[in-house]
Amino acid sequence: MVFSSMVFLFAFLPITFAIYFFLPKKFQNYWLLLASLFFYAWGEPSRVFLLLFSIALNYFGALKLEETTGKIRKLILVLVLTVNLGLLFCFKYLNFATISLHQFIPATQEMFDLTNIALPIGISFFTFQAISYVVDVYRGRVKAQKNICYLGLYISFFPQLVAGPIVRYSTIADQIESRVHCPDAFAEGMLRFIKGINKKVLIANVLSAVADSAFASETLSIGLAWLGAVCYALQIYFDFSGYSDMAIGLGKMAGFTFLENFNLPYQAKSVSDFWRRWHISLGSWFRDYVYFPLGGSRVSSSLRLVFNLMVVWLLTGIWHGADWTFMLWGVMYGVLISLEKLLGIEKKLQNKKVLSFLYQIFTLLVVLLGWVLFRAEHISQAIYYLKSLFGLAGNALTDITFRFNLREYAFTMALGLLIVFFPYGKFPYGKLKEKTGSSGKWSVAISVVQVILFIFSISCLVMQTNNPFIYFNF
Repeated sequence: MVFSSMVFLFAFLPITFAIYFFLPKKFQNYWLLLASLFFYAWGEPSRVFLLLFSIALNYFGALKLEETTGKIRKLILVLVLTVNLGLLFCFKYLNFATISLHQFIPATQEMFDLTNIALPIGISFFTFQAISYVVDVYRGRVKAQKNICYLGLYISFFPQLVAGPIVRYSTIADQIESRVHCPDAFAEGMLRFIKGINKKVLIANVLSAVADSAFASETLSIGLAWLGAVCYALQIYFDFSGYSDMAIGLGKMAGFTFLENFNLPYQAKSVSDFWRRWHISLGSWFRDYVYFPLGGSRVSSSLRLVFNLMVVWLLTGIWHGADWTFMLWGVMYGVLISLEKLLGIEKKLQNKKVLSFLYQIFTLLVVLLGWVLFRAEHISQAIYYLKSLFGLAGNALTDITFRFNLREYAFTMALGLLIVFFPYGKFPYGKLKEKTGSSGKWSVAISVVQVILFIFSISCLVMQTNNPFIYFNF
């Protein structure tokens, strides 16, 4: 089920919350669990059994970790992690592995057939949540949850089940046991949800048409290549940050507080800074459960530091998808961030406004080129697209498709760029608050505008038949 669907907005959501607030507190978690399982089973009922297995595996595994000591305890951890990652590999990467083996070792074609396993939506997200829970129990940072339904709610809670943010059990453990509901928090959550819908429908969905036409073109002009790349950069930001807004808003409506997942990423001063601002929950997950255990930056040699960073970024690329483009994308960021660390770029740019600004432009260019690799369906398409950006593919400066898209979508693209670089939450809202003290009226005005835009978004959704979130694929 998709948040930006009529079924979710006008059936699932109102019914779920109406019953939720009608029930006594002791039954509310159980209702949310049932609603979340129904949400996940919608469209693919059989996949819910995989989710139920993940809940049971990590519930009993964590209990055993608390009961045992010594080598047996470590063996249990390894076993639970192996099963979690094994399921992730089978459902997400086995198809890619068999295809690659057939390509590179033709003899394997006679040994086994290609697999064709459907990817369960959200498996990367709920698997990483489950792993973080088990590891934190092993480390003694959290207590194992004795109520399997409560743990099931943590792993399967519908707002962040299929596309994050990746929530740590330690963040919401107390909220699962006891949380406070109030009208103000519910209203704040609803407005945050509406904001996310508007970002998704009015910007991401609109600009997807430009990105799709550019990446589908076999005769790219230079202008169309740049236009498509910029539109995809905006699309993926408003699509994914919009989903995160919706998830955070829905959580708040139910009394939960999730951590933020984005912090103005396109205003980053460096490549490292970009990844401290983009998909924060995933970056912090890899930092705490891969990078730090490998030694992080507190290592004795630069070679080991580079190794640690490359492992993290190769895994980050693999996490995003089973294709060589994602692996190369991860390696690219591993190399760039390693260079920034080794050269001390961020420290050297402090108090140097001109150089800092130039490096910020370089960072944006790197991110834009990275999105091309991320969006391309295969390596050869990525190479052609990158060559087209710089006029190295013998392509024209502009074409009719570029002029049409620029004319039709210039306003939406300009609006997206304005929000990205001058978000209303920072500017002019902050300055208005300082000068006039009228932040309350400004906040009400913004809320009214969001609601009006939401009504327009609904009218757009009625006319659209397909508007999946990009990160559903991961």
